[in-house]
Amino acid sequence: MSRYRHVLENAYSNVRTLWCVLGLQALVMLALVIGLARAPSAMTVHIPPDLKNGATVQANEPASANVYAFAVYIFQQLNRWPSDGSIDFGETIYALAAYLTPSYRAVLIAELEAKARRGELAGRERGAQELPGHGFNEQRVSVLEEGVWEVVVDMELSESVKGMAVKRKTIRYPLRVVRYDVDREANPWGLALDGFTTGPATIELDADEG
Repeated sequence: MSRYRHVLENAYSNVRTLWCVLGLQALVMLALVIGLARAPSAMTVHIPPDLKNGATVQANEPASANVYAFAVYIFQQLNRWPSDGSIDFGETIYALAAYLTPSYRAVLIAELEAKARRGELAGRERGAQELPGHGFNEQRVSVLEEGVWEVVVDMELSESVKGMAVKRKTIRYPLRVVRYDVDREANPWGLALDGFTTGPATIELDADEG
């Protein structure tokens, strides 16, 4: 009789052990479900263009090279009037609206209206390109505060009217870039141009650069 009692006690012990294991598994599964529910559905990782020496990146944290590339690309597009500035400038502001802060967009609209009144847009073509040899380096991107950068870009700005060149200048633009993660569908960069930190300045090129 004692032998059967011992067998029953072992069986009950095994059952209790199994219930404990099931309880632990249930807790682990609950923790996983909660973790998945709290995890972001999307994550942006900014990869630096030069990975020869490796890189350490954080999610949603743009590297200096990415901030610079964004500033150059958007500003270049903003200054691209392929046929007629009186049409192209306004269309460009509208097309790039997701990449411009509301305050800078208002400045650009005011500039558009002022240039239109002075007759500086009709039939005018404009283009801007980064100066060769003046590309990205770490000194061109400065952190002003959390989520705000100054990006120094050297560009050649050219304008023409009816095929005749009317302006060609090399200009240094100190662009202000801010974190602007408000609409991933319209702006996957999560950044926006916010005007200039100081006024743009004409720069002189050395003879071997020109």
